[in-house]
Parts: sequence; C-alpha cells; structure tokens
Amino acid sequence: MKRYLIVPILLCLTLSATARHKHHKGATASAPAKPEDSGAKNGPKPFDKVITDKAVTNKGLITVHKLDDKYYFEIPDSLMGRQMIVTTRYSKMAGGGGVYAGEMANSQTVIWEKGPNKNVFLRVVTTISIADSTHDIYKAVTSSNLNPIAFAFEIKAYGKDSTSVVIDVSDFFKGDNHPVSLNEFSKKRFNLGSQVSDRSYIAAIHTYPINTEVRVVRTFNSTPSFTPPSPGSFPGTTLRAAAVANAVTLETNNSFVLLPKVPMQKRLFDPRVGFFQDDYEVYTDDQQKVEAQSFIVRWRLEPKDEDIEKWKRGELVEPKKPIVYYIDPATPKKWKPYLILGINDWQKAFEKAGFKNAIMGKEWDDKDSTMNLEDARFSVLRYLPSDIENAYGPNVHDPRSGEIIESHIAWYHNVMKLLHDWYMIQTAAVDPRARKMEFDDELMGNLIRFVSSHEVGHTLGLRHNMGSSSRTPVEKLRDKAWVEAHGHTASIMDYARFNYVAQPEDSISEAGLFPRIGDYDKWAIQWGYKASFAKDEKEDKKIVNKWVIDSLKANPRLWFGTESNQYDPREQTEDLGDNSMKASEYGILNLKRIILRLPEWTREEADKYDNLSDMYYALTGQFGRYMGHVLKNVGGVYETPKSIEQAGEDVYEPTPKVIQQDAVAFLNKQLFETPEWLLNKEILNKISNPVANENVCNIQTGILNSLLSGARLNRLVVSANRYGDNITYPLEDMMNDVKKGIWNELVSNKPIDGYRRNLQKAYVDALANILNPPPAPAANGFMAPPAIKNTDVASVARAQMFVLRNQINAAIPGTKDKMSKYHLEDVSERIKKALDPKS
Repeated sequence: MKRYLIVPILLCLTLSATARHKHHKGATASAPAKPEDSGAKNGPKPFDKVITDKAVTNKGLITVHKLDDKYYFEIPDSLMGRQMIVTTRYSKMAGGGGVYAGEMANSQTVIWEKGPNKNVFLRVVTTISIADSTHDIYKAVTSSNLNPIAFAFEIKAYGKDSTSVVIDVSDFFKGDNHPVSLNEFSKKRFNLGSQVSDRSYIAAIHTYPINTEVRVVRTFNSTPSFTPPSPGSFPGTTLRAAAVANAVTLETNNSFVLLPKVPMQKRLFDPRVGFFQDDYEVYTDDQQKVEAQSFIVRWRLEPKDEDIEKWKRGELVEPKKPIVYYIDPATPKKWKPYLILGINDWQKAFEKAGFKNAIMGKEWDDKDSTMNLEDARFSVLRYLPSDIENAYGPNVHDPRSGEIIESHIAWYHNVMKLLHDWYMIQTAAVDPRARKMEFDDELMGNLIRFVSSHEVGHTLGLRHNMGSSSRTPVEKLRDKAWVEAHGHTASIMDYARFNYVAQPEDSISEAGLFPRIGDYDKWAIQWGYKASFAKDEKEDKKIVNKWVIDSLKANPRLWFGTESNQYDPREQTEDLGDNSMKASEYGILNLKRIILRLPEWTREEADKYDNLSDMYYALTGQFGRYMGHVLKNVGGVYETPKSIEQAGEDVYEPTPKVIQQDAVAFLNKQLFETPEWLLNKEILNKISNPVANENVCNIQTGILNSLLSGARLNRLVVSANRYGDNITYPLEDMMNDVKKGIWNELVSNKPIDGYRRNLQKAYVDALANILNPPPAPAANGFMAPPAIKNTDVASVARAQMFVLRNQINAAIPGTKDKMSKYHLEDVSERIKKALDPKS
C-alpha cells in the first residue's frame, strides 16, 4: 500500500465562516519502545505502581485514569502516528468580549509519537505539500519539512499488555499550551497575560469511542488597557473581569477526534460551484510542474452496506451516518421548531444526491448524561445571549480530504432585530404583517427558519452565491404565479433577503417574498455529494466537469457568482434581479410608501422615538444599498469561469455600455438630484439634531466619491483599451454624463440648494484629488490603489476641470440667488487652485 507524506508549515490560525485550516499528516511514528526493566530507578514503572486500585478508569479513544488530582492518558500503540483534530471551544466565557460559550477558540491537527528517550511527543501538524512514498522526490520532501514538537511527556508506565503507554497529562492541560489553549490571536484580542497556575485546573475529562473531551478552567492575568490601538493594529478588548479583578477566568473544552485511517476520496474544487475548499501541493516524479490541488469541504455520506446496490442503481437510500444538528437547550422553546425546519429543508437537496433523510435537526436530550454540548461527536446550533445581529455556520474538517467532522452553528439572540428591520423596510409596503415593531411569532419563526437554512448551508460546505439573484429577470419578481412557484432567487446562499421589487398591486404572498432553498442549492449539493464512482479524484474531476457543463446549459439559474468579486455587478449582496436600475426603482417606490407611514407603524407607548429613529436609518440604509447596487455597474467587468469545453463568450467581458449609461442616469436622477422625499421633517425633527451629518448627504458624497475614484475611472480606461469604445463606456463620455447631472443648474439657472452645493464641492474635491493626490497612507498590509498619475484618467480629469471652470465663470453673472453665487465663486477658485497649486 502506498504511503503519503504530508509536509508541515506552521501557520497563524484565523477563525471565521470562510477560514481554511491547512494541517495534515506528519511523520510516521517511530518503532514501539520495549518496556523497561521494572527494577530501574528511573524511567517507566510497572503499570500497577502508577495506576493503582484507587484510580478511576474510563475507556474510549484514549483510556483516561484519574488518581487523586492527577490525570493519565493510556495511549495504545495503534494511535501512534494517527492524526487527530483538536478543537478548543469556550464552554464558559467571561462577559464583555463579544465571544460566547460554544464558540471556537482554537483548532489544530496533532499526532502522538514515541520519542527516543522513554517519552511521547505531541506534534502539531500543518501542511502545504504531499508526496507519494513510491516516488524518489518523496525523500526530498521528507528531508525538507518537519512537524514541530509541541510537548514531550515522560512515559510513566506501559500498559498491562505492553501495547500502550501511560503518560501524565495533568500539567499539560492545566498549563497554557498552544495546542489545547487559546491561540495568540485570541489572547491579544482579549488583552490576556500569563496564565495563573493556582487558579487554573482540570474540571473533567471524558472519553468516548472516537473522541476524548477535556474541560479546563483557565485564569489569566489581565490589566485593563486604556490605550487606543495604534493605526493598523488589531483592536483589543479589555474584558470587564479585568477591571474588577485584574484577572479573567474562562473554561475551555478540548475535543480530540480521531481522523479516519483512510481519508475520504477528495472531490476537486471547481470555481463554477460554490464550495469551501482546502488545498496543498502535490509532488511526483512524473510532473513537469507542481500540482496545486484544491478540494471541496463536505460531509462523508455513504449508503448502508445492505443498500449499496440500490444506491448504485440510483434509488434513494438512507446514509449509514446521517448529518444531525442538535438545538441548544438554551434556545427559547417557541423558536426550536423553526430552527429544526430550517435544517430539515435541506433533505430535498440531498435527495438529488441519492440520499433520503440525510440531514435532520433534533432537540438536545438534557436527560442523556453522555451528551455534552462541546463534545465533537455532536453538531450543535448554539444559542448565544448577545446583542450582535448575526449568525454564522463554520465547520471542522479533515485537512487531508475535506471531510467535515463536526459543526457548531452560532446563533446570536439579537439576529431577530436584524430580521425585523429587513422585513419591515423591504416588504411593509406589500405585507401588512410587517407594519409593527413586534412581529407575530409565526412570522418571526419563518424568518428564523430561512436564516437557519442559510447557516446550515455553510456547514454543508456551501459558500455564498452572490450571483444567484442576477439570474432572475426583474419583471418575474412581480409575476405572482412565477415568483411563488420558483422563488425570487435560485439560492438561499445568496444575500437576497426579501422581494423588495414586488408592488402592492401584485398581491404576492410570503412564498414569493421569502428566500428559500432553490434550484442552485439542490444542484450544488448534488454536484458535491453525489457519487461519480470514479477510481480517483482525477477521473472524478472529468466526470463532475461534465455535470457542470450540461447542467448550466440546461438551466442558467444554476450559475454561481462568488462573494469576493469586487468588479462584477452581477455578484452583489442584498440585491435582486438582473437589472439593478429597474429593481432599485421598484424598491424606491416602496420606500416612498413606507416612509410616510413610519411614524404610525413604529408607534409604541412610552417610546422616545427610538423606534422611529431605528427604522428611519434602516430605510435610508436600504436606499443607500440600492445606490451601491447601481454604482457597481459603472466600470464593471463580468467574470464567468469556464472550462475549455464550454462554448460562448470569453471569461472576461465589460459590463454592456448601455447598462453603464443607465446606471449613471439613474444616479443623476435618484440620488444626485436631492431626494426630498427622504428629508421628511416630520421624522427628522423628532430624531435628528440639525447639526449632525444627515444620512442623505453622506450617501450622496459617498457614492459620488466612489464613482469618481481613480480606480473606477481607470477601469473604464483599460476596458476601452482592450475592448474598444464601441462596446465600452468611454471615460470622457461617463465624465460628461456625470457633470451634466451634478451641474445642471449651470444651464437651468435655478437656485442651488444646500445638498447640491455640498455635492458640487465634493465633485470638485474628487477631481482635485486625482490631479493632486494626497500623500499615500503608510503600508498596512492592504493592496495599494492603482497608480493613475500616468494614465488617461488624470488627463481627462484636468480637461473636465478646465471646461467646468469656464462654464461656472460664464454662469456667475446670471446667477440671482445669493448663496448660489457665493458657492460658484468659491468653487471657481477651488478649481483654479487645483489646476495650478502654486498660484
């Protein structure tokens, strides 16, 4: 049988929904040492001299012996060199840090290994490369990389049958040792100093057939910090306990989970299907370049032995081990059924992959003493007492194959406020249930159900599909029969919240307003989980590539648009439809209806206008999103990943010229012309001090500055250079269109209101910054903006300023409004200064 070496590199661990852990198999364990002479003064002693009759013994993955205040691990030789994942979670957490019991603190891959001096090493395994042991290059890969030894344990005794070793793990777990404690990132974040030994102790150790669980109370020194973080540094948090005790106590749970001896067969990553991925480099003697192998993250689903033939014939079968998510017993009872429904909604998707009852939600059994919420055998939706308006769904997976081992969904209590505000602002014009500050339980329950499905999707390996909503024509969003049958978006993994396009006269029900698990989600699960029966991943790659080509050809709604593309306007958050301008026009019509009724719909006895303030700013925020959706079309570049077998357009192409022109026209009309309807004095005089910056002004200047940013203008230039002016939006045309909108008073001779005066000054400042850019900020690890000094951007900006100054000077004599005249004279001097800074 072939052996594989997996090469290590020590990486900084970052914990998040989309973080990838690169830790893999390490060096092979050395040959088992022989028991020492029982009469030796030093070294291992007879088993019964170490583990006496007073010891309490529990057998499992690792046999655990407790003797007085000491804990011993008895590790069988069969586990030496076997990879284990150690996940560290907070089982109890100090308050005030925005982190809660149940959330992950650390994750490592480790191996136990016998050392040369009657000891056992614990190595931390991290990987970037693998090599087949039958190839000569295996020797070079082996010699060039070594897994770090994190800890060494003295062998106290050998097992009764000499096939295991006994080590004392008490000090290891009580100590602040990286593999089982907080990582350095977390310590810095919470301003934690050294761990205090006399206030840290092992609370309990439990062991089970495939995992061993260790719970430790840890106390750290912590001095309150009143110094603001330096620029570019990560902001720390002083926990409240530090201010009253100069110490922080928390409790962690370490789960040691044995990884399969034979890794699950990988499915190689494809950018046309949205799965999380892991990767490493593969070295062989036959290759002429190194293979960077990326593979998707997914659960292992296999049929029961008696159902294999049915499964191969395409019949639905139940998996040998279904995916089960338990609901935290701390969850309010009335929301549990909806969370479970959100989990079970994925069953239909797995049927496309050949499995029935493949996934299910269950209530936690408080009466079962063998169940522990931090136990890695159980995937749990943890309910967190937090004012954070969010939820997230990570997973822990085998870094050799992408096999998901377990997942803990984090559900913040205050996500309900986020759901309320979204639903009221996006649908109150068409759904009477959304017209109050506290929703009925059924409505809130169904909102919770949709978020539950979204987060579970992440734990199944699915990434956000921000492009899915762009595959629905805008007018279909108003077609009652169509949208209720198909849903407003083909993927619940999109950030397409609710159908804000639907108008009151459309009479669309909840089925056409809510997101749901759609065509893309079912297909993505089918692509990721259906067996190809290939002999290896390379053959599998060819088979599943054909699945992608055939499926996209048959149903364009299966398209995946990544969450990380900053240039493709089809891939946006919080948007709907295939045309941002049309969809946003409908959305604004609804906002105009809602704003008139906000004082009535937010009214609650004794409220000090807090409700009205919250919802007004939610409404202006929604308006700002619409503007952002439209803005991304200007200077946009479509990116459509393809394999060479796919015919059609190129991978990269510019956003069509007419769409970009429509986008600028939309911004001129809906935003740059002062949106008086948003400046509702009946609301503003109750919630906003007039000396404060108003949201409308901030949105106007923010969008304008982005529209005239050097990076966006340069994209127009380089697109025209590659594709030609006939199919792109030439920079000069775009600048002329914007100028006509921003400065139309120069032609109409109308008075320039305060918002327009601010906007026009911002326009001049934006062009002045192109001609005379401010000093570049100090490097902070982020990508620097493109240099535009020697591009056509600066030339066109200068020409625009010359023309504008002449137009302003010509308009000043005929300007009757005094403030407008003062403003134009001021702006003329600003332009003069920008064109000739030395004047």
